Amino acid sequence: MYGQFKAITISYKNAPLAIRERIALNEDECKALMLKIKEFFEVSETLILSTCNRTEIYYTSENTLSVELIKLLAAEKALNSDEILPYFEIIDDQKEAANYLFEVAMGLQSQVVGDLQIPNQVKHAYQWSADMQMAGPFLHRLLHTIFFTNKRVVQETSFRDGAASTSYATVEMMESFLPMLPNPKILVVGLGEIGEDVSRTLADKGYKNITITNRTRSKAEALASELGFEVADFEEVIERIQTSDIIISSVRMDNPLITKEILKNNISVKYLIDLSVPRSIEPNIEEIAGVVLYDLDEIQRRANEALERRMAAVPQVKSIIGEALAEFNNWSQEMIVSPTIQKLKNALEQIRKEEMARYMKSLSEEEAEKMDKITSSMMQKIIKLPVLQLKAACKRGEAETLIDVLNDLFNLEKQEVA
Repeated sequence: MYGQFKAITISYKNAPLAIRERIALNEDECKALMLKIKEFFEVSETLILSTCNRTEIYYTSENTLSVELIKLLAAEKALNSDEILPYFEIIDDQKEAANYLFEVAMGLQSQVVGDLQIPNQVKHAYQWSADMQMAGPFLHRLLHTIFFTNKRVVQETSFRDGAASTSYATVEMMESFLPMLPNPKILVVGLGEIGEDVSRTLADKGYKNITITNRTRSKAEALASELGFEVADFEEVIERIQTSDIIISSVRMDNPLITKEILKNNISVKYLIDLSVPRSIEPNIEEIAGVVLYDLDEIQRRANEALERRMAAVPQVKSIIGEALAEFNNWSQEMIVSPTIQKLKNALEQIRKEEMARYMKSLSEEEAEKMDKITSSMMQKIIKLPVLQLKAACKRGEAETLIDVLNDLFNLEKQEVA
């Protein structure tokens, strides 16, 4: 009878990267898909969230369209739907879908618990939905409730404290000594998973004067073009190391790439961060004056400490989400009966005006004005109890029964919502 909020999701929990990257959508693709959904299906609201770890479609419809939407997504990405369908999780219960979006937006469902990027990614998805006029009253209220809840989580818990991923912990470590280096030259050596993550984190935080280098130059060029960084040939990496102030190395090599020998003539303060296994920087390089080295164990220790704090805060975060969801669910239930309430008001107002019209000719202007006030006041008192009963029925999950009774009593189906 009423549109229900639902979700389909594919994420790192149930699909490998090789599948996720084939389904991932950029902004233009998200908007194009929303247009197709609007054109082909009876859907009143749609939100599409696509990141490196997940692609999800949230929608409001009277019908269950989850499988059809997966097939449409597959068609848009030129994929066989049978190939990707097993990796999707389908959430057709409204309360479960809303709770899931809350947990995604808070970072409870992230690969790195408390992911600092996900709130902004959800905001962007919401903005795209609004741009395409696919965000209605339910989605507007839900997302603004989520954003307010996120502020509470930040202010009231330690869930977002510290950097819980290697890339964020690396950049956080770097930020501890940045004030001592005016406009430093930053070099990222190696663009495996960690090196790429560090590069993206640096870009997200707005850092400039960054050079990246990789043994496969094409990969460095593609990433540099996306992030606005400079590319250096790997053949000139030694020279770049000697002239950079901060070097972040995650390159895999049998022997250390950065040695005491290549920095023996160093005359400036230089910070080295080794994220490689095996190590790509000689541990004794700190014997050189002005050279400071941080290794993967130190970075991981910081990340683990932050992760422990976040995990300890999870019960508190879930409690805050529970409070917000309870309030939101009350509102969404009341939204179901609001058209009936308006129709009932219109029906009673019509009766009042018809009865008033029968006696208006025999009344003076002053008498008519008094009669109008009296009958209006009576209607307000008459409507008050049914409205309270409807709202109470919502909380009990019995609204539809009462709506049917009122429809039959007052023939409300013929009434239009003003």
